[in-house]
Amino acid sequence: MSESKHERPGVYSAYDASAVVSAGQAGKTIGVAAKAARGTAGEAVTITGYAAGVAAFGEDTTPGMSAILRLLFANGAATVVAARVADAGGLADYQEAFEVLRRQDVQIMVCDSAEQTVQQALRTSVEDASAGRRERIAVVGGAAGEEVSALVERAKGLNCERVVLVAPSSVDGEDAAVDGLSTAAAVAGAIASQSDPAIPLGGAELLGLKGLSQQYSDNDIDLLVRGGVTPVESVNGQVSVVRGITTRTSSGEVEDTTWRELSTILIVDDVIPTLRDSLRSKFRRAKNTAQSRGAIRTQVVLELENKMSREIITGYDQVTVSAHSEDPTVCVVEFTFTVAHGLNQIWLTAHIVI
Repeated sequence: MSESKHERPGVYSAYDASAVVSAGQAGKTIGVAAKAARGTAGEAVTITGYAAGVAAFGEDTTPGMSAILRLLFANGAATVVAARVADAGGLADYQEAFEVLRRQDVQIMVCDSAEQTVQQALRTSVEDASAGRRERIAVVGGAAGEEVSALVERAKGLNCERVVLVAPSSVDGEDAAVDGLSTAAAVAGAIASQSDPAIPLGGAELLGLKGLSQQYSDNDIDLLVRGGVTPVESVNGQVSVVRGITTRTSSGEVEDTTWRELSTILIVDDVIPTLRDSLRSKFRRAKNTAQSRGAIRTQVVLELENKMSREIITGYDQVTVSAHSEDPTVCVVEFTFTVAHGLNQIWLTAHIVI
């Protein structure tokens, strides 16, 4: 776990995670970086509906900003902050848009590029923003018709608990495969619509997609989930998420499933900012005394109890508040908590008596 040291007074946070070997925030805002028919490149525009998005950016001739906005709002997004990418669409153009959105209060990021260098730049932007107390995730898609093995390699290159790679790509009106931006946008909208971060994404219906370019077998889904890819399927004409997975599959060269479930990082991004905002509002001009530290501990416990009552976490422990050993103006708050796990499978065993 790393912490950045700042001089500005405030409440700062860091987290780490460990796998257990022995026994929210509603209405997320989505940031979009995409090419558009019109609008000023590199300028953040807040949009609360598809019609407003078309008025600001026009309608696409090739899938881009308006296609993403249509799917975001169709799947439950309430607010979008969009930044047009310059027509050249080079890496630097996307980085400019990411930088604009890094300063905005968004919780989910989407872009219209399947280029791996652009998606890696998006990962870096998301990580930097999250380290700066603007926690967020990114949802990206693969190339048109990208095979399972290539998708797993793409996820391996991203390898971040804050990046979700969705597959397969969708199809256009003539059933031709297009890149994965539509599928990614639909999933991002579904995530934004969830008020409870502990509810698993698996089973969420995705609206507005014309179809999928591939139908995965059970073996394909196993490979994708284990490889850090969130699979989507179509059953009887209904498109839905199979299981919400992040691209984080390893730490260094060691396989690591600690951050595999998407709900884990969503819960962290619900708990930590809530505590940080609560302490900031109640202890803005407090003294670093034993009495103040006792009050801080009480407030932390109250917030954690609230999260536990809402079944966002299942337990917490080791809540300690102390003065920093080297800086008497710093108060150190430490605690552990256990995230609530989603129900992905039900195993039935029948004992038949004849």
